[in-house]
Amino acid sequence: MSSRPLALFEGYGIEIESMIVDARTLDTLPVADEVLRDASGGEAWVEDHEDGVIAWSNELVLHLLELKTNGPAPSFAGLAASFTASAAHLNELLSRRGARLMPTGMHPWMDPAREARLWPHDSGPVYRAYDRLFDCRRHGWANLQSVHLNLPFADEREFARLHAAVRVVLPLIPALAASSPFVEGRATGELDSRIGVYRSNAARTPAMSGAVIPDSIDRIDEYRRLIFEPIDRELRGLGADEALLGQEWTNARGAIARFDRMAVEIRLIDAQECARCDLAVAAAVSGLVRALVEERWSAHALQRAAPTAELAELLWSAAATGRHAPVGNSAWLALFGPHGDGARTLGDLLARAVEDSFSGPPELEAPIETVLRDGCLSERILAVAGPAPDRDGLRAVYGALCEHLVDGRVFRP
Repeated sequence: MSSRPLALFEGYGIEIESMIVDARTLDTLPVADEVLRDASGGEAWVEDHEDGVIAWSNELVLHLLELKTNGPAPSFAGLAASFTASAAHLNELLSRRGARLMPTGMHPWMDPAREARLWPHDSGPVYRAYDRLFDCRRHGWANLQSVHLNLPFADEREFARLHAAVRVVLPLIPALAASSPFVEGRATGELDSRIGVYRSNAARTPAMSGAVIPDSIDRIDEYRRLIFEPIDRELRGLGADEALLGQEWTNARGAIARFDRMAVEIRLIDAQECARCDLAVAAAVSGLVRALVEERWSAHALQRAAPTAELAELLWSAAATGRHAPVGNSAWLALFGPHGDGARTLGDLLARAVEDSFSGPPELEAPIETVLRDGCLSERILAVAGPAPDRDGLRAVYGALCEHLVDGRVFRP
């Protein structure tokens, strides 16, 4: 995030992935390399473009681009406007190729085996190395769009406190952020289908994803020994290309330590309908983590002791039913202090805990209030589309979502 390690909550790194689709049909359109070259104004293929305080970069597949803060931002204030303006600029370039950006965590009818095209340029060897091992023309690789929230730490003590708090908050994220109810044109019955495919995309190497919830680890050398070394052993056992070995980004848990940038990167947030909503969810997650780090509701030792298996069980329940997921884990509820008292569902807990901890700027308040009142984006999409829409019905709903991305509006039934 920075050449100088930032202290806890001294900065925020935000990365938002968006699909590129045909402006008329909304089918995926693999032109990310072409639009990045258009933006650069040159003839060479490029993988990054700086658009003021926002940067654009390539990803694994050619129908996906990432917009991110160009370095750590000191706060969430003003970021929504910057991301929205940059997305409008990108959309203008895409329009020349008959394309536009589409939000949400998964394309609702993409067939990745038929449509996915891997990025072929400078980073191509890395992506091809992944593809040889895991077949990246699948939903867990080629069809998922997320928001990554990077929270910094300055030293090992701060890492321990931050990592423990993040683990506790991860099961709540789908109830706030699920936006992927449809896969290949059908409702899956789960609100967060992206997490469902994400958890199994590297099944050949169980060490890469673990239980998705990271284990409780508070020392950097222990993290390297228990997380990175097993991943490398499994990759070597499969004959992985050297490009994949010794890399922190092969760790595919829902939150990963990035010691190269001295940050914990939270990866479980589905992309929302617009940047204002992406940032509202990120600010809500950050506020919950900060309240736990500061021990407002519970002691660090109790947070660190939360069992990984129990947190994972809560996560999968949240991915299925969001805010309606029942909560019977009294020890986990107790970590949220008075907000856990009497909470029967994740929605009950979130309504209290987010209200107490949210410290985002005013422009992010309405989006998070909508989530707490009307449900995550998946619930709102289903309320409009219904459980079994045809292609035209899906195209109408997701076309509206494309407009919300440009306008920065909250999607409401």
